[in-house]
Amino acid sequence: MILHLYFARKYLGIFLMILGGFTVFIWLVELLEHIRRYDAGELGFLRLSYLSALHLPEMLYQVLTLVVLLSTVTMFITLARTSELVITRATGRSALRSLASPAATAFVLGCLVVALANPLVSASSKAYEREINRQAGNERTLSVSGEGLWLRQGVDDEQTAIRASRTNLDGTVLYDAVFYGFDREGTPVYRIHAAEAALTPEGWQISDAKIWDLANDDIPEASARRVASYLLPSELTPDQIRDSFGTPSSISIWALPGFIKQLEAAGFSARNHMVWFQAELARPLSFVSMVFIGAVFTLRHTRMGRTGLMVLLAVLSGFLVYFIANLSQLMGQNGQLPIALAVWSPSIAAICLAVAALLHFEDG
Repeated sequence: MILHLYFARKYLGIFLMILGGFTVFIWLVELLEHIRRYDAGELGFLRLSYLSALHLPEMLYQVLTLVVLLSTVTMFITLARTSELVITRATGRSALRSLASPAATAFVLGCLVVALANPLVSASSKAYEREINRQAGNERTLSVSGEGLWLRQGVDDEQTAIRASRTNLDGTVLYDAVFYGFDREGTPVYRIHAAEAALTPEGWQISDAKIWDLANDDIPEASARRVASYLLPSELTPDQIRDSFGTPSSISIWALPGFIKQLEAAGFSARNHMVWFQAELARPLSFVSMVFIGAVFTLRHTRMGRTGLMVLLAVLSGFLVYFIANLSQLMGQNGQLPIALAVWSPSIAAICLAVAALLHFEDG
């Protein structure tokens, strides 16, 4: 038990050290990118530093799997150089038993990352997106709630808020839609209730609509009129509507199941969000797979030579598993594979292959 705690403490210390190095490096890269993208004289260094810090958690979150792999490689090379692995083997401890505490530590880290770091990353991503959109003069055009979905558009000096009970998969056809028009002072000028509205290059093609003129009539209902077809100008595009959802990573894992239900109730496809949700649940297992992959190539004594080659092979193998996992998730998002199979199979397969290799080379 003491040896397990020693390995776990050593692995955790190396993980935090490498994570700190990546944090400083990525923040500097982000700062240089923001200095290149924006006018430093206009925004100021502190403002650019703040934007870089907001974007840092999202970028750091993407390389955590690599950090786990590098931590494993560093730990076992250190143990091999100090002959601690030789002493451990002399006590009769097998390679798999030596991996128990680092793998358990990686699993616990994965659970903490998903439960605690994920909401932090989603909050910082939303804040960063708001700041960037504010800087660019753009605002989000769509939101989904329990009442349906809301859209906002602006044409010339007129703003229009749109509420729909449901829509098609890409948000270009709205059902049971209500359009509220406002002038530049925010005064209501019209209200349109439509059974259906389809987005065309010219604007919203509204069918079976009732129109109220709120600007010129004291009693809008008295002059309300019904039309079979009506064209409301719009500059929205299907890509803008889809992009308004943002990425699934900008939604906390605790709020993601409810958001998926709202998307499906509104008529949108929530497959991308479902794949992301399953991938987050599988993150602790992916951390464990990186521990086993790193151990296959570095759980050996340094006197056997070719340490640099083994480290290179470990990193390349980790990148290969990471690439296969991303490809599998992409196939899951496209519907070519079941979601559970696309998300969980790469990590499980990597662990099984690594265990088989360890049993053959180390304990065979």
